Amino acid sequence: MLNLAIMLEHTSRTTPDRDAVVSGDRSLSYARLDAAANQVANLLVSRGIRPGEKVALSCPNIAEFPVVYYGILKAGAVVVPLNTLLKSREIAYHLRDSDARAYFCFEGTSQLPLGREGWDGFSRADECREFFLITTEPEEPPAGGRSSAPDPPRTLASALAGQGTEFATVVTGPEDTAVILYTSGTTGQPKGAQLTHGNMALNALTCHKLFGEIERDVHLITLPLFHSFGQTVQMNAGLASGSTLVLMPRFDARGALALMRRHQVTFFAGVPTMYGALLDHPSAESEIAAITGRLRIAVSGGAPLPVETHRRFVRRFGIAIREGYGLSETSPVATFTPPGAKARPGSIGTPVWGVQVELVHPDWTPVGPGEVGEIAIRGHNVMSGYFRRPEATAEVIRDGWFRTGDLAGRDEDGWLYIVDRAKDMIIRGGFNVYPREIEEVLLSHPAVSMAAVVGVPHPTHGEEAKAYVVPVPGTRTTEDDLVAWCRATMAGYKYPRLVEFRQTLPMNATGKILKRELRTE
Repeated sequence: MLNLAIMLEHTSRTTPDRDAVVSGDRSLSYARLDAAANQVANLLVSRGIRPGEKVALSCPNIAEFPVVYYGILKAGAVVVPLNTLLKSREIAYHLRDSDARAYFCFEGTSQLPLGREGWDGFSRADECREFFLITTEPEEPPAGGRSSAPDPPRTLASALAGQGTEFATVVTGPEDTAVILYTSGTTGQPKGAQLTHGNMALNALTCHKLFGEIERDVHLITLPLFHSFGQTVQMNAGLASGSTLVLMPRFDARGALALMRRHQVTFFAGVPTMYGALLDHPSAESEIAAITGRLRIAVSGGAPLPVETHRRFVRRFGIAIREGYGLSETSPVATFTPPGAKARPGSIGTPVWGVQVELVHPDWTPVGPGEVGEIAIRGHNVMSGYFRRPEATAEVIRDGWFRTGDLAGRDEDGWLYIVDRAKDMIIRGGFNVYPREIEEVLLSHPAVSMAAVVGVPHPTHGEEAKAYVVPVPGTRTTEDDLVAWCRATMAGYKYPRLVEFRQTLPMNATGKILKRELRTE
């Protein structure tokens, strides 16, 4: 037997009174969190949800997310976490595509009426039988517009009334699917990556080998829990080690720094744009000193971390960021800075325990020493396949190896360095130009806060590099100045001839820059 719910259940038995989750002014002990998850499991069974059936969840980083997540697992069902920014049409697609039988949806806010969008999407998915509206104040009409619905949905609080707090977790095996994570859908429709109980449990336990299974760690979770990064590295791994999870529904630098100080946070994980925002925030040095006195681990993933961001963080916060790499299809962690090793800025580290990594040509043959190749991964973390998409699965998995679409090089010590996404590479006049290299150069300029480089059509060269730049507030520079500066620091075929200043760059819910939106402008 192996059920991912053991991440919570073991700790609830050994340290029942410790705070498991802090969400705003609310806190739940391990015992209360486990009991609430048991109520959800009892609810699902009472509604006829059988082991192996899919249950969708749309919820930001609030206490109800782990309550419902582990309740679904306890019932032997499969969790389908959905991006909270999806609209009704997209929600309906995910419910139908995953064959979800029940759907838990947060009410939302007046600015983000998730409850209304979720109810509308549910109404278009005929096979989804049950809808539960998650509310923070059950006695009040939810912000999502419940009162205007033709058939008002039941709130989770009312549905749980009378449900028992004891539940015998359904026996599942390591090969059974625990979670279906939908890819971002950069090409075609989003696909559901099936991750087994073995995938998710082993990846969480691998995190203990990387970070140390330190009891009483305090995590600040700003990464959305519907994404694999926060879900595995912080929620599953954190609860399994007895940590306290401080949940932040939406990242902003000021709020994050305040929570880090207030709760004496020891563990922070984020994507590069979050680190950039923390560094650019005009915080008092006394506040930074209070944070650095406690912070023991800073983790980056989701996208390559600019070298300059790494160096600035060390100077200001006093610790090195430890960088890793992975995808939804790999549970997600595949490589990481080795425990005890000094971080190497620009490197995603080496393969984690139980995982192999190769760099391959398009025909799957390994590249030679010093060559760039596509990352291929094999190990306990690789998904069982895309749900109901055997052809798509066969395109990326061969003999257990999963090819990622990311290009990387390897140094003589075996440390890996992301070069770029294969699809992001620019071919200018027959030369390969890697956007990340240009972005690294731009980010070392004192007037540049964020940068994204994409290829745009060119009549004679095929493609030209164009840089979208967010300037540092209070600085002054021009597009021509940046072009000239890049021309002086890199080869003639590489530097961007086009620069456009922006106040912001398009990002997804995890803070990753959406280059596909820049390409279509």
